[in-house]
Order: sequence, then structure tokens, then C-alpha cells
Amino acid sequence: MPNEHVAATALLRDESDSPLARRLSRETQAEILFDPFSRGRYSTDASIYQIMPVGVVVPRSVDDIRTAIQIARDEGVPVLPRGAGTSQCGQTVGEALVIDTSKHLRDVISLDKENRRVRVRPGIVLDHLNAYLRPHGLFFPVDVSPANRATIGGMTGNNSCGSRSIRYGNMVHNVRSIEAILADGTQAGFGAAPGNLAELEAPGRYIELVQKMRALGLREATEIDARIPKLLRKVGGYNIETIDPAGHNMASLLVGSEGTLAFFHEIELDLQPIPEHKVLGICHFPTFRAAMEATRHIVELNPAAIELVDRTMIDLSREIPMFRATVDSFVRGEPDSLLLVEFAGDHLEAQKRSLAGLVELMGDLGCPDAVVEVTDPAFQRRVWEVRKAGLNIMMSMKGEGKPVSFIEDCAVPLEHLADYTERLNGVFEKHGTSGTWYAHASVGTLHVRPVLNMKEGTDVRKMREIAEEAFAMVREYKGSFSGEHGDGLVRSEHLETMYGSRIARAFENVKDEFDPAGLFNPGKVVRPSKMDDRSLFRYPPGYASQPMETALDWSEWGGFPAAIEMCNNNGTCRKASPGVMCPSYRATGDEIHVTRGRANALRLAITGQLGPDALTSSEMKAAMDLCLGCKGCKRECPTGVDMARMKYEFQAHWRRRHGLNLRDR
Repeated sequence: MPNEHVAATALLRDESDSPLARRLSRETQAEILFDPFSRGRYSTDASIYQIMPVGVVVPRSVDDIRTAIQIARDEGVPVLPRGAGTSQCGQTVGEALVIDTSKHLRDVISLDKENRRVRVRPGIVLDHLNAYLRPHGLFFPVDVSPANRATIGGMTGNNSCGSRSIRYGNMVHNVRSIEAILADGTQAGFGAAPGNLAELEAPGRYIELVQKMRALGLREATEIDARIPKLLRKVGGYNIETIDPAGHNMASLLVGSEGTLAFFHEIELDLQPIPEHKVLGICHFPTFRAAMEATRHIVELNPAAIELVDRTMIDLSREIPMFRATVDSFVRGEPDSLLLVEFAGDHLEAQKRSLAGLVELMGDLGCPDAVVEVTDPAFQRRVWEVRKAGLNIMMSMKGEGKPVSFIEDCAVPLEHLADYTERLNGVFEKHGTSGTWYAHASVGTLHVRPVLNMKEGTDVRKMREIAEEAFAMVREYKGSFSGEHGDGLVRSEHLETMYGSRIARAFENVKDEFDPAGLFNPGKVVRPSKMDDRSLFRYPPGYASQPMETALDWSEWGGFPAAIEMCNNNGTCRKASPGVMCPSYRATGDEIHVTRGRANALRLAITGQLGPDALTSSEMKAAMDLCLGCKGCKRECPTGVDMARMKYEFQAHWRRRHGLNLRDR
């Protein structure tokens, strides 16, 4: 397997005529993308990393996946499953054959209304699934913030959680079974395995895996009990704590495995009835610590969700046109922090009583008249839209320093939440930075990202120092350093520090039993690279844009390159929910025709990674042609990417080099 990552500044070669690409084209019906522009578009996710893939396969069928895996195995090329590519930790980038299921493999296979189960392909988007289920009175309850583009396959591989996990649990609690392809080509259904394996009808390879996992679970039972945190929000490593010789669900071991153990092509989910009524209490606090201390008391009221919004996020939200009016309508005065507390159930009066109980509790906690009560469903949806855009709102900061994901996912028991957050703010201050806090107060998982400039070596060193101090605190509080977003490139190296060498070796045993040749997504979970290996960064040493004379004034952003770099690959432009961004992607489903894809192509071109004259090449023109100039991105992209303006800049450079055609004249 290749083990040398391509640095971000390396010049990409066109591999469209490589033996691997030719064989994939002959033997599958998939779309095969090996040109530099396509590979560049798949080299990043929503993390700080960039690694050029060997090539990209967009399969039209499960047979395409099976054949592509076989060909990759024959050619000694790793395989990387990919959904929407919105990972914040680098799970979906690597020097591998990327297999993107998000375009064609997005079907509902079957629905069992009576038993509340559904079987789906991995590329289906969560919002699309719930739209299908809504007429049946059902929904899938793992409600992640990027629900309008997150795929079920990606959520399963990540063990995603969402705002209402305090009531419904994580993906691992809601996935019933997984049909998957192993590295040797074996296809197996991972699901409930009885204690007596003689009763199990399955391929021999699968039964062997069940036996070996149970042996591992027995051997490491004491260490697992001592080392694995007893928290709902624990998604680091493999879920070896779910192994039980008396009978267990093998699908639980695949959930959260980040594409490193097998390739999922069918997922069976447990569903829940849609609550008839929801009410929302927006609690205002004069200090951040007061909000943290109140959380454990509010949890006792049995809410469906408790979400934090801090002062910085309130201020940034007001600067975004699509959120300004909503924020002004529910924020009273100048609070330091808000807690959004939702109650849900089938009886409206019961939910209103819970809301009244919240108002009373807030008075007892020294915050009288500090709850905005929201019972109107449409208003509630608008409030939740602001909260769900939390990461993107933070990333709308202009300038070289950006909030960086690396300790954003820690979870601690609620009794330690106030002390942990206060101490971590002290760590930020010590290193000359700050962080914005938001998200899942109900389960002790608060997303916080220190503002750092990943182009500067000094800030990269700060990243490691902050991480080591934060993770030491998490261990002290018996928490989890990865409560929702997984390990990827940014946290995998810390698994041994968090869980000890014996558990780390157990994770390696799991990987080696499933995938002895290291075919699937190498370098994640086990045998990782260093989190601060700058050769793997989107902005590595030596990163710089080529000098150019722009047609437009980009000083508001700090220049044309900085405007392009406002795109953090969060993928909001991939949504198909109400709104206007991005019409060309909605029509084609292709990464080349989405705002994110265009921004990536522009960034790679102006930094010389696609070769000389890439900005005015026919490949760039193909990427920009279907941009309608509708300005939907300027309004709906939370980071403010204005692709219509960028298209005008591109056209000026194109015409400067190629002149005007007859239509332009």
C-alpha cells in the first residue's frame, strides 16, 4: 500500500490514462475521475487537511463498489469510502481510491412500518430520508446539524450523535444491521449474533470474525471496563465495549469505524414516531459559567435537547443576513450565553407544563424572567436553523485566523462541565487565543474551536500544546476526547494516550482481523500520522498564491485568495432543502458543479497545484460555466462565499488570455 502522502503544494499529474483508471473504466459502469481537477476537489473535507486521492469512483451500483474494491486490492491501492465529505477531523481524505456513494446510491430499499425499521443505501441524505418517512409518522432521530447534506453512510461510519442524543442516543444505538463488503471481497450482513454461534447462518469468514471479536472482548474485559469512559458521548476508537460473549450486535463494531474495517452498502435503521408537539425555552444567562452550572439541573426536567449558544456566536449570527432577523427576535438584552431547551411529546399541555417548570427552575437558579418561551413550530424551526449553522457561523470570521477543529469534541460528566470549560478558557488565554462555545450541553459535549492561523508554524505548535492540555483535563474528569466527530487524522494519534497502550493494541487487533492488508482508509484510528504533520495540511509550509492582477477589489476579504479560502468545505452548498444554493449541483449532483467544488478548484489553481495557467484552462472553464451567477451562495453560505463574484473574476482572466468569443462580442 502507498504510504507517502502527497504534499499539498505538489503539482498534480493527470492519471486519467493510468492502468488503474483504464481497468476501472472497462470493468465498472461507474464514473471514473482521475484528472487533476477532480482529484483536487476530493482532496479536502471540512478539516484542516488536504491529501490528494489516487482517483475517484462514483459507483452506480453495489456491483460497481464490489468490482472497484477488487481492482484496488489487485493493484495495491487503498480504498476510502466517502459520503458528503463534511468530516471535521480528516476521516475522508487520504492517498487512496475514493468511492463516493452520495450521487447514485441514495435509495430507500424497504420500510417496515410495523416494526419501525428502514433499510437504505449509504448515500441517502438524512433530511431526504426523514422527508420520505414523514407521511408515515416516523423519523430517524439522530439529528446532526448538517442534516441537509450528511449521508447515512457517513453518519454510520462516524457514529454521529446530534442534538437530541440525550433522548435517542447515538448512531450506535440506532443502527440495527449493516450489509458490508470486507477487504477480501466477502459480503456479509453484520447484525445480532447469538451467544451460540452454531445458530448463526453466515459466511465462514464472518463467523470467524465474530469468534475472534468475542475472544478479544473476553481477553480485554477488565481493561475495557477500566479504560473506556462510561459516557453516552464516546466515539473514539472502535466500539469494543459492545462485544458480549452472551450475544451482541456486530454492526455496533462497524459503527464509528470511519471506513477502516469494511465498506457499507446497505444500512438498517431503527425509527421513532414523530413527537406530536414540541416547545422551546430559550434561557438567558449573564455569564457563561452560570449556563454551565445550570445544565445539570435542567437535565433533571427530562428535556429532549439542551443546546448552548455563546455570546460570540450570537454576535456572528447577527452579521449573516439570513439569520439576523431570527436572532433579534429571540435574544433579549445582551446575555453572555443561551441554552436552548426543548421538550417534546404527544401531549401539548404536558410540554407546556415542562416549559413552566423550566421557568420556575431558572428563577430558583437566580435568573428570573430569563426564558423566552416558543410554542410556534415555525419559529422553533428558525431558531434551530441558527443553532445548526453553528460551525459555519463561526467560520464566517474574516482574516487568516480561523476556529480550528481538534479539541472541539470533548465530553465530560455534567458535574465537571463548568470547571472544565472555565479551565479550558484559561488554556486559550495562556496561548493568546480564544474559543467560541456552542452545542450539546445536555450530554457534556460542547464544541469549541480555538482561533489559530494554520499557515503559521507558531500556531501549529499552539494547536498541539492546547490539545495535550485539554486532553489531560478530559482524562482527569473521566471524560471522552471524542464525543461526536470521531478520530480521523486529528485525534487518532491520541487514542493511546487516552485509553492506554493495551486498548490501543486491541484496536490494532480489530483492524488486523478485519483488514489484514490495510486496504480500507489507512492511517485512521490505528497507526496514524501526527495531527500536526504539516505536509498533510491544506496550508502546508510554502503555501502561497501566485501573483496576479485582479479585475475586482477584494480588499474586504484581504485579497482574492483570502476570499476563496473562506470556503471551509462544510458542504452547505450540497443541500437540496428549501433555498436556492446551489442550483447547478441540485441539477447534476456533481462535485464539480457545487460552490465548494468551484472554490477548491480556484484555490488549487491560484496556488499552482494544478499546473501553470490552470486558472484560465478549459478545465476551470468547465467548472465555472454552470454557475448561474444567482448569488444564492452569497446569501445562504454561512461563510459568505460569493461564487458569482468569483466567476466574474475568472471570466476577466479568461478573456484577458483567450479574448472574446462571438457570443461575448
